[in-house]
Amino acid sequence: MEAISPELALDLLYEEADRIKMLIKNQQNHLCISHCKAFEEVVDTQMYGLSRQVSFSTRLGIISDETGQQLLGDLERELNQLYNEIYEENKVTEKGKEV
Repeated sequence: MEAISPELALDLLYEEADRIKMLIKNQQNHLCISHCKAFEEVVDTQMYGLSRQVSFSTRLGIISDETGQQLLGDLERELNQLYNEIYEENKVTEKGKEV
């Protein structure tokens, strides 16, 4: 079996992080994102799965702990930014309906 390079492992982890971001970005119903607990559970489950993959990779020594934490921290910040943007869009939309 061929050895896995740290670069390949990191690329795969970043692809998984991008897939999670696309899950949210591709959700057409922004109200569902901001009000739907089931959608939040899906994202939480995906994040948990990625964190386990990162943990496994660091335990094997394929990537450093710092790199794994950086990847997860960056993804969490990006997801929070997406959620905030959606929240603000919904707030503006809801305000427009009140008028």
